[in-house]
Amino acid sequence: MKYRKLGKTGLQVSVVGVGTWQFGGEWGRTYEQSEADAILGRAAELGINLIDTAECYGDHLSESLIGNYIQGNRSDWIVATKFGHRFHNRFERTDEGDPAEVILQLERSLQALRTDYIDLYQFHSLPNVVFDRDALWEALDRQVQAGKIRHLGISIGSNENIHQTSRAEAVGAEAIQVVYNRLDRKPEAEVFPSCLEQNLGVLARVPLASGLLSGKYKPGAAFATDDVRSRRDRAAVEAQLVEAERIKREEVPSGTDMAAWALAWCLKHPAVTSVIPGCKDPAQVEANAAAVDLVEAGHPQDVR
Repeated sequence: MKYRKLGKTGLQVSVVGVGTWQFGGEWGRTYEQSEADAILGRAAELGINLIDTAECYGDHLSESLIGNYIQGNRSDWIVATKFGHRFHNRFERTDEGDPAEVILQLERSLQALRTDYIDLYQFHSLPNVVFDRDALWEALDRQVQAGKIRHLGISIGSNENIHQTSRAEAVGAEAIQVVYNRLDRKPEAEVFPSCLEQNLGVLARVPLASGLLSGKYKPGAAFATDDVRSRRDRAAVEAQLVEAERIKREEVPSGTDMAAWALAWCLKHPAVTSVIPGCKDPAQVEANAAAVDLVEAGHPQDVR
């Protein structure tokens, strides 16, 4: 495994992390504790130390599965979670941006994760009107001072949300999470230059384009109704599948696993610290970690 410094946080994170939205039950299946343990256990064996989750991946369900696993080895992990949404049912959430409500969410996340601190607590894709509430960031800063939060971050909803990105330093955030992959390069225009200017760590979510860059799906593929991908615009998904086929044919070197190539492609950008792909089982953890073999040295955030 290779490690990079997450911007000005100083946290040394594995370049491949574990995304855990799937633990919340919205990617076509549910998870038992033993299955989550197997995924996280294999990640640990491979040197992965970064877990990304959220309050609304289930009603703190993903956090609970993680918490049960890490309670005996908490110091081995850098845990990133998020705030700002309340889960009601599958695919049904409401925004929660009131400072008092956010602090209650923090307490529930700490309880679910079975820990007394969160390494990276991220504003979760809420609109700018919520982001601009000074009272919210003041309340969060008090939690940082109390030791419940080590670092604050922003998970931007739009890949082009330069408003929130450019104000990261002003609100005390030290990392940005953004959708970035070979099919979606929008952050390169404004978001990444702002991150570099502010020395923000960058977590690239959806680096495999929700699996479309895994090499497993062909044009015409369909997804089950309990899979979040079934809710996306069908024509847009089909266009991405066609483009993914072209990329596989023209850009991925012969004999190279497409998923590993796609993750390593993200990690080449000088702004990107780590990728946080989801994984349904230990085999996918191994496939994701294999991207490290394709990552060249010399990145500005490399741990030397």
